[in-house]
Amino acid sequence: MSVQSLVAAGDAPGPLARMWHRDLPDYPAPARRYTYLAIVILTTVVLYYLLYVQYAVATSIMAHYDMSFRYFVMLSVAGNAVGAFASLVAGLADRWGRANMVVYGLLAAAVLVLFLPSAPDKTSYLLLFCALYFVEGIVLVATPALIRDFSPQVGRATAMGSWTMGPVVGSLVVTTVTSATLDTAAWQDELRYAGVTALVVCVVALAGLRELSPRLRDQVMVSLRDRALVEARARDIPSGVAPGGHWRRVLRLDVVGPAVGISLYLLLYYAAVGNLVVYYSAVFGYSEQRANALGNWYWAASAVALIAAGVLSDRLRVRKPLMLLGGVGSVACTAVFASLATHPHTGYYTFAWLFVALGVCSGLAYAPWMAAFTETVERRDPAATATGLAVWGWILRGVVAVSAAFLPLAVTSVTPLVEHGQEVQAAQVKAGPALAVVNAHPALFAELSHYPPGRTPAALAARAVREVGPADLALVQKAQPELDVLQHHGRQVARAAEDGPGQWRAWWLVCTGGQVAFLGFVFLMRGRWSPRRAREDAEAHQAAVERALDRLAREA
Repeated sequence: MSVQSLVAAGDAPGPLARMWHRDLPDYPAPARRYTYLAIVILTTVVLYYLLYVQYAVATSIMAHYDMSFRYFVMLSVAGNAVGAFASLVAGLADRWGRANMVVYGLLAAAVLVLFLPSAPDKTSYLLLFCALYFVEGIVLVATPALIRDFSPQVGRATAMGSWTMGPVVGSLVVTTVTSATLDTAAWQDELRYAGVTALVVCVVALAGLRELSPRLRDQVMVSLRDRALVEARARDIPSGVAPGGHWRRVLRLDVVGPAVGISLYLLLYYAAVGNLVVYYSAVFGYSEQRANALGNWYWAASAVALIAAGVLSDRLRVRKPLMLLGGVGSVACTAVFASLATHPHTGYYTFAWLFVALGVCSGLAYAPWMAAFTETVERRDPAATATGLAVWGWILRGVVAVSAAFLPLAVTSVTPLVEHGQEVQAAQVKAGPALAVVNAHPALFAELSHYPPGRTPAALAARAVREVGPADLALVQKAQPELDVLQHHGRQVARAAEDGPGQWRAWWLVCTGGQVAFLGFVFLMRGRWSPRRAREDAEAHQAAVERALDRLAREA
């Protein structure tokens, strides 16, 4: 009998059928529900591990493929642009379901990352990178949709805080693994570690992940006490009913506005993900390993804060006060972080503790925001959750792509420092004695530079031997390759080193402005400001549920 026949006959699908048909006819018991949530969160962590590991070895990838910094930035621009439109495609999860998008999306992402180290040239790398971001754009929508489906509104912030740990813990995994292994592993090995890890998690998701049937997930569940009512209503909904108009119902100011606001708020986060190593290498001289170790402080603090903020939001039953508090704290911390760009002697632990504060504030803002956003979409249409999240994913990726495109224009110093900084530094060390000789006779060597080697006029050559001496002249001739590097790139690199801190400070202040803009959009979202009023709403809802159940019992 075919899979389709089994499903049509209402029989329990076999192991092969469960690889595709993952709908649950009833709301799962707590143990199973937590298992599904854990699989979704683990999948999200690994997906962002796959994405972000490349940024942790950015300088090595640029050197391997002879990429300019501008080209590497364009990878991020192109990837996020592709991911933005993939998020719109993922809006179909309201019709097609979510679980298969997650499972097979993770499989595709793992295979792509395993192929990346074998890309023969930078164009091939770009194409594979864009394909990876296309998959990520789909899974970015499908995973929070699953979290929403399995999480009543009471407990939603904790669940969303756990999901939001995906990108944060993914970043933490990246910096932890690379800071521990980069001294013995190549950048290609770091990508392979991530790809193999993703394949293992994909097997877990393939075997264990399920999702609610449309008749269940298309309803609003305020608390677990609503379970009996939701299941009773689901039995009365005709099978195969798929109402349209999802996009029309979610393209409203209270959905689109907060999506824009959180995208602007996350400018700092995505700038840190993509450029933390580059920033600390160019401005403070950190190695890849040291910069990644510094990032651990931010990711770890943010991971803890996301869960704590979610629990606190669910306990108080309000979202907006916590979002506002976290947003104001983020503005203050980011302004301080921006000011330190022009203080090159700032200590490592000053940055570390500042990152802890930033992580706490971002967790306080983001976990309640995710809960409030899904609840705002539910108010418009609970059957359009994935569509609302697709709007958010499209706007988020679009803002990130635009900001990444503008970064090289705003921080022009990065390109010469990344492309020639180490080369100039090495040349200065190696050519130091020869450079001292040249600086002692500037007019003579300026005149000698007009002639190629072996074609110097005899009179000028004799003058050089007389004024400089044979030994010092030989020293200069031996160091000529390094002196050429300094001549062609030294002044440009020195100017970039001088201008860079101020340019980075300006960019971090732009990120601060994004956080300020976020604060205004908080007021558009659904939810109470007062915990007391929120409790009264919950009590009124529970009374209504009890009345509805009594009515259904009498009718039965």
